[in-house]
Amino acid sequence: MRLYFSGVRGSTPAAGFEFVRYGGNTSCVAIALDSGGIAPASPTLILDAGTGLRSVSRLLGGDPFAGTILMTHLHWDHVQGLPFFRAGDRLDSRVHVRIPDQADGRDAEAILAGMMSPPHFPIRPRQLRGEWTFQTTTPGVVELGPGLESLKVAALEVPHKGGPTFGFRVSDGHSTIAYIPDHCPTSYGPGPDGFGEYHEAVRALADSVDVLIHDAHLVAEELAAEASFGHAAAEYAVELGIHARVGRVVLFHHSPERTDDELDSIAKRFAASEVPVTVADERLVIDL
Repeated sequence: MRLYFSGVRGSTPAAGFEFVRYGGNTSCVAIALDSGGIAPASPTLILDAGTGLRSVSRLLGGDPFAGTILMTHLHWDHVQGLPFFRAGDRLDSRVHVRIPDQADGRDAEAILAGMMSPPHFPIRPRQLRGEWTFQTTTPGVVELGPGLESLKVAALEVPHKGGPTFGFRVSDGHSTIAYIPDHCPTSYGPGPDGFGEYHEAVRALADSVDVLIHDAHLVAEELAAEASFGHAAAEYAVELGIHARVGRVVLFHHSPERTDDELDSIAKRFAASEVPVTVADERLVIDL
């Protein structure tokens, strides 16, 4: 697998000279599978559709997207890129969108139309060009579209404010990643170190993965004032990585107010960590 980090912010895009090095787009990670040892093929699985989704079109080199987009949840910073995905919005694309099932029983297209339809947006999801399918999914094994038979994806619900939220565990049989971009572990109490509880679902998702991509919207000293908005501290992500015996922790979903210099400081904070820690930026590519 090759992981492309196309958007690493949370809540809202961040614009300005102080956000250039890490990037200002919101959550999106594209995954390409091994194409026979020469070079990875084009991305066929995309995790979340924040504004970083626009950049995935460049990775495809002018080709249409044929694959699946999995959304952890439906907050704006994870869905806003959908109608601006040029490689998906064309006559020869084939896009399968999977979103968490909602309590009201609406189908996936109707749910997405709550964001993407007049008067909030000029077109509805069904008006995107190409072959698009929209489907809800429940916790457990996630059904993927054609061409992704070699991947196994498990979804488990994690605490986050404002609707069902999944974390994903993705494996190709050789390497495994966990993707948990929005997570409020303090919902279960302070846990052993005050950063939040290392609860059953997150342990199952993270257990022994090669790469743990985790919410680091906050740092420890901000938890008391801001954890109620639904996010985790970078310290929690790193300690989870240690407890779960992961190969590498990638801090993700940075606050839109966190400048490049402040993210540099967070990287220095964990430079001597027991587990390798990377602060995600939009140029990051990880080969597994």
